[in-house]
Formats: sequence, structure tokens, C-alpha cells
Amino acid sequence: MFGQTQFQETRLQKDRWQTPTFGAQVVEEGLTRFVLWAPGAHRVDVEVEGLPSVTMNQESDGCATADVACGHGACYRYRVFNEDDERGSLVPDPAARAQAGDIDGPSVVIDPNRYVWKNPTWQGRPWHETVLYELHAGALGGFKGVRQHLPYLAELGVTAIELMPVSEFPGARNWGYDGVLPYAVEASYGSPDEMKELIDEAHSHGLMVFLDVVYNHFGPDGNYLANYAGAFFREDLVTPWGPSIDFRQPMVRRYFIDNALMWLEEYRLDGLRFDAVHAISEKDFLIELAETIRARIAPERHIHLVLENEGNTASLLSTDQFTAQWNDDWHNVMHVLLTGEQEGYYSDFVDNATPRLARCLSEGFIFQGDTSRHGHSRGEPSAHLPPTAFVAFLQNHDQTGNRALGERLSVLTDAESLAAATVLLLLSPMVPLLFMGEEWGSKRPFLFFTEHNEELAQAVREGRRAEFADFSAFLDEKSREQIPDPNALTTFEASIPDFDVRETSSYAACLARYRTLLKLRHRHIVPRLKGAVALGAKALGDKAVLARWQMNDETHLVIVLNLGEHPAATLGLGVGQLLHETDEGVAKAAQSGRIPPRAAAAWLRHNPGDEEVSA
Repeated sequence: MFGQTQFQETRLQKDRWQTPTFGAQVVEEGLTRFVLWAPGAHRVDVEVEGLPSVTMNQESDGCATADVACGHGACYRYRVFNEDDERGSLVPDPAARAQAGDIDGPSVVIDPNRYVWKNPTWQGRPWHETVLYELHAGALGGFKGVRQHLPYLAELGVTAIELMPVSEFPGARNWGYDGVLPYAVEASYGSPDEMKELIDEAHSHGLMVFLDVVYNHFGPDGNYLANYAGAFFREDLVTPWGPSIDFRQPMVRRYFIDNALMWLEEYRLDGLRFDAVHAISEKDFLIELAETIRARIAPERHIHLVLENEGNTASLLSTDQFTAQWNDDWHNVMHVLLTGEQEGYYSDFVDNATPRLARCLSEGFIFQGDTSRHGHSRGEPSAHLPPTAFVAFLQNHDQTGNRALGERLSVLTDAESLAAATVLLLLSPMVPLLFMGEEWGSKRPFLFFTEHNEELAQAVREGRRAEFADFSAFLDEKSREQIPDPNALTTFEASIPDFDVRETSSYAACLARYRTLLKLRHRHIVPRLKGAVALGAKALGDKAVLARWQMNDETHLVIVLNLGEHPAATLGLGVGQLLHETDEGVAKAAQSGRIPPRAAAAWLRHNPGDEEVSA
């Protein structure tokens, strides 16, 4: 048996990615060390295909370890025995790098050092240059399919693609938030090396790659941790997805921290988006996570850590640990102004929607300790944060796909209003995010889709339809039957973006607008972003706002937006270098005192003087 001391010496002799705590660790050619945290197991064996079963050593920290003469590509499982259990249960490795045969199949040993990087000196890009493009790898044909779109995205003006979760989930169709093996790349998308090829090629195009990771829950099928590591979960705290993960446990923390480091070091990702961290009960874990990442990653690399956090915890953004947060407040109030919808979480943004948007543009968050529709205080003061601490978006996977019919804004509002809103999205100092297909005004839906076993599929189908029972459009059972079945193949196929139409006559103008605005952003906004501060925003009338920012060269960025049906007064607007107007004459009219309906314009004032009226 390969001893622990020899294992360490062999590892230290090699210039290789630092060995993680868990999983199958290739020590050298033909030798692998297996580590499973199984504090509740009486005994654990590792069964490598083609080799005799090996009983693992039980360590004092609850880990079972064994060194086995096998290497890259070997298939294995763990057999976990509880007391008085003679046969044991076969389970996959919760830290497997890959699976053979979906979530219940054998795990596969992966040597992370086999891939030879074509861009080994890539250091990323600074955050203020970021324009995010969120996409679903499966809907684009897997990792190879995404690679085909990289030249187009670079030409469009995107600087980073953000992948929805790619960890192994049940079946071959899923949003990714039902993942149960966080370390394993979803086999239907491609192999670990094919994911690295995607990242490598993106870097060749000057594109960063971000990944959405889910550390707040596991999916409903294929999670065996409770069988041998019951301490992984809390019995006293339940989330919408089941028992809460117990981040009070050091080994649980280490499991997720190692996972984040794997993506950043082994796969050379440029950033991570942490899903729904408000569902993580121990907030100090987030601080430990970020501090560990910052300490481990070389300071010359640009690594960006972005939160999704319903709690609007501005203090997490007040240091250099976390880079930014998805600003749901920005999206929600803009959606209300564009569509007039008032149900669900949009109800929090209906009253005083225009002043709320002005607050968002001035201070970042709308909810800064204010009471939500549930009667709870939400958020912390955020006015001290730079505009780039907030990721703004008109559409994303959540607010599109979580609709019953997955409609995009292209079918929910008029084209003129959407064009005006896009000016604010792409020219304001907040970091913009686009959702695949948005840039050409795709009318294809993005639906909720899965490929579960029939029993779970029925529960998801019924639960999905029950979720909308209180919405006015789905009050009766017959209308709810029109909600697409998540498990149907047609639901997934309907969600594949129609890239083939983007240059056709009915979509070309929209695509040209995005290209133009992104060129303007990179030429005029990005160089002035570091150190930019909000000067304030004010409501001009129903659905109309005027916002100003002081850029780092003392110029003032001015944006006026009117999503209403009537002109709005713009007294005191002043005159500057026109960057963009949604239609010819909009800027002149606004400077004359009234901005037309469903319009927007943006200027740079290079010599702001006393004549400018503060917003």
C-alpha cells in the first residue's frame, strides 16, 4: 500500500495543481488516492472496475482513504457499509470529476494535468471591462456548440460568457440547478477536457469565462450524502430544496471551498457566480470562501466573485473579497415599468416604481432595509458602493424561465420601450448582463426543462403548474394545463435560441443596436468607469428618469429615459456630447425641455459647469 508520507513527497516533487481534499487524486501515472468524507459509515470500500475491492482507512477526521494502482480513466464506486449491513450500498463519488452513466453510474478518475493549455499566460480582464453574456451550454449544443459562437460574441462586444451550472444532474436536460455532483462536469455537455478547450478558446478571443455554481442545495435525485455523511445537513433548518447544508461543519466548508478552487485553478475560469447565497445560513462561510480564494489565486490574475443574494447584503461588497452582485432590484423595477406586471415578486416594485428606479440608479439597491411584501426587512444601505458593484440585466435565465410560458421581453413589451431600456442597460456604469438571444430580440421562449425519472417528473410537472395557480392567467385548471411539461423533450427544444435568424430583416435592426451600444460602451464608458460615482437620479414623471454619474476624468455621464406614453419635462438637462439617441430628434427634444415617450438618450458632459441642475 502506498504510504501517506510517500504520497506527499511524490506530490510535492511535481509541478502540478494543488491536490484537493476530496475525490480521486492522481498521484502519478498508474496511482490514485481516493478520499471520501464518510463520518457516518461503519466501513467504506472503493471498487475500481477490473481490480479487487479495497477497504479504505478510516481517519480521525471522518475521511476514508485508500491508494489504488489505477489512473486516468479508471471507473470506480464506493461501497458504503452501515452497522449490521453486510452488503453495503454502492454510491458515486460526491467529488468525482466525471461520471460514466449519469449520476448513478460509476465515477471516473480524471487527471487534471493532462490538458495542455494554449493560453497559459492568460490573466483575465479587469472587472470594469466586463459585459456578461449568460448562456445555457446544453441549449447551444454542449461545450463544442458554445465554442462555435465565440467569434460572434467577441465581435458583438461581449467580454465574458457566463455558463449556467454545468455540474452533473439527472438526465441530459436540466437548467443545472438540480446538480448533485458539484465537481463532475455534465457528461451530456462534454468531457472535462472539452470544457477546458472551451475556456481556452474563449481566452484566445479575449473572452473571460464565468460559471454559475450552486452551494446552497443539492438536487432532488442522486444525492447519497445523507447515507454516510448525515452531518452534511442540518435537521433544524429547512430550505425550499430540503434540509439546509450545515456550513458549521469544517469539512462541509472545505468541500465547497475546494470546489471553487478547482474551477478557478484547474479549469482556469475567470469568475464564479454564487447562486442564492441568501439560502446559506452561515454568512461567515461566504467570507471564508472569498478570503481563501483571494489568498490562493496569484494576485496578477483577475478573478471575479459575483453574488446572487436576495438579502442585498451590501457589507459583503464593501471589501475587495466579492466583486459584485446581481441586482435583481434593477431588473424587477424595470420589468414593472416595461410590462405593467404586478404579481409575484414584482408586487414589491409597483408602488412608486419610477422613484424606486431613480433610487436604484443613484444608490444601487432599492431595498436597503425596507420591508418587503412578506413583512420582512431586506437589504443594507448601498449608496457608498461603486456602480460597478452591481450587475444589471433586463433578462436572465431566472426571470425569463421562471415564467409559466418562458416569454422574453420581446413579446411582453413594445420594441420602442425595450430599445430605450437597452440604452440604460448598456451605457450606465453598472456592469451589464445579456441573456442569450436577447441581442437580436429573439421571440423564442426559455422554459423550465428537466429529464427526471417518471415519478419525480410527475411531481415536478404538478408542482410547476400549482406554482402559478394564484396568477390571474392560470386560475383555472384548463389554463394551467397549457404550461409546458418540464420533462418533455419539446420543452427543451423550444428553448434553443434561434441564432439562425439574428441577421434576418426582422431582427437585424435590434442586433445592430446592441452592437452600436456596446461599441459606445467600450469606447466612451469603460475607460472612464474606475472611480465613477453616482451624482443622483430623479423622476421626471410617470416612467421617466434622469440620471447622472461623474466619471473618473471628471466628465458627467447623463442618461434620460422615458418609458411612459407621454412626453416628460427635462428642464435643466444641459448640453453635452451626444452618445446615443433611440430615434433621430430625441436628444434635441430632450435638450429643448421634453423627451418623447418610449425614448432614451445619453450624453457626456466634458466641462460640467454651474448651469447644470443637479439631479
